[in-house]
Amino acid sequence: MSEKSAAQLLAEAKSRIKEVTPAEAMRMHEADPAIVYLDVRQPMEWNLGHLPGAVFIPLGDLDSRVEATVPRNKKIIIYCARGNRSAFAADTMQQMGYSGVASMSQGIIGWVHAGGEVEE
Repeated sequence: MSEKSAAQLLAEAKSRIKEVTPAEAMRMHEADPAIVYLDVRQPMEWNLGHLPGAVFIPLGDLDSRVEATVPRNKKIIIYCARGNRSAFAADTMQQMGYSGVASMSQGIIGWVHAGGEVEE
């Protein structure tokens, strides 16, 4: 088995998923308020601020908690701080049978820079 760097694993995950910009995520949610924002950051990050109405499942708990929390038929935009953990989460969820998932590139940092609202 060949060794892969973290950057290679991330690039592979991103090649298999859909990514949306923060501006696209905002427009998608405006058009369909039933879209779920899923935050996969750590609790300390969540407590500093998150997208309004977001569902919180840290990446390490995703595979064991997401099925009980988010129905497979929902459209889901996953985010983290910068868009890397959310890419891995989207890849994992697709492997679990979720088809309507996208990772938000640039994460919550990009969201804030795009003028997105954050709640504490």
